[in-house]
Amino acid sequence: MITMEMLGKVKRLYSRDKKSLHEIAKTTGLSRNTIRKWVRGTDEVDKPSYRRKETANKLTAFHQALELALKAVSHRTKQNRRTAKAL
Repeated sequence: MITMEMLGKVKRLYSRDKKSLHEIAKTTGLSRNTIRKWVRGTDEVDKPSYRRKETANKLTAFHQALELALKAVSHRTKQNRRTAKAL
């Protein structure tokens, strides 16, 4: 799987450090064909993107109530506001 970190590392090694494809392949453990594809251009390679799974957390059930409470608190003066812990 392509990660942004690995793609950036390969491009830096090639452009800034002027390392050959063979040297990059040795240090990263990737194949030379993969590195060649990444270095030649991004139009051939699908740009990797960060994908976070949509999962429910502890506050999901209270999301609407918290939104309303925060909206109500934001209209109060600073001295009369409730803390996040109090909400």
